[in-house]
Amino acid sequence: MQTLPDTLCYLNGEYLPLREAKVSVLDRGFIFGDGVYEVVPVYAQRLFRVDEHLARLGRSLAKLRIAAPHTDAQWLERCRKLVAALAVKTGAQDQLIYIEVTRGVALRDHVMPADIEPTVFMMATPMKPATAEQRHHGVACVTARDFRWERGDIKSVSLLGNVLARQMSADKGAVETILFRDGYLTEASASNVWVVHEGALLGPPKSEHVLEGIRYDLLRDLCEEAGIAYNLRPIPEADVLSADELLLSSATKEVLPVTTLDGQPVGHGALRGKPGPVYARLFEAYQQAKLTQSI
Repeated sequence: MQTLPDTLCYLNGEYLPLREAKVSVLDRGFIFGDGVYEVVPVYAQRLFRVDEHLARLGRSLAKLRIAAPHTDAQWLERCRKLVAALAVKTGAQDQLIYIEVTRGVALRDHVMPADIEPTVFMMATPMKPATAEQRHHGVACVTARDFRWERGDIKSVSLLGNVLARQMSADKGAVETILFRDGYLTEASASNVWVVHEGALLGPPKSEHVLEGIRYDLLRDLCEEAGIAYNLRPIPEADVLSADELLLSSATKEVLPVTTLDGQPVGHGALRGKPGPVYARLFEAYQQAKLTQSI
């Protein structure tokens, strides 16, 4: 049995050690996975693109018909307190804030109960970024059919499909499973996926099958600054397999090059199996964004 840390967390109006936090067995998040979550990256104790993360949290709550339990100012206040407490406790300057909101506690019934109080849980953890070796050499991924549910646009705590997909890559020593639905790219188990073709960055269009990653708009802006063409369009599996470069993006990965896919090197010519120039430009631009878009 894992020993949980005693770092500070927030649960339903109270700050307490993480190992002491408890929720009811009848919480609908436990019974049904009836809830949503958000993960906010923190650099040097400053929250990165927090407005965009809170806006997505609000969209997810609205899609599940859960009333927002806090204002943005209240979310921000709680985030800052947890960040400061973890920094004092562990010295961690770069962190992740995890926010979860479930519908709340009620007798088990599939119908959404009215007038119950949402459960709100928050914690800060040290960030585990990609390693220097991963950035230098790139990472390996595998592919699979996207067998998850039809509402990937909701950042739901119901993540069993994603867990199964991620385990497929873990079993093969890879870092991600890139998913295809009806022959077209959707996303990876815990990342968005980007294709570089003739110097342009391509991504799947926003839809109910793809979580609108915070880096969607960020990478659009970074491409504009760097003079890189950016386009969202349906991407056939063949275009992924023949890409000049493949990239992953997420809160923890930032932007990360994929250099091996299903055991085969990605790319062409001298750069085959190596991180490419578009990745290098976007990575540098991302580091600058962290300095200017964190509060």
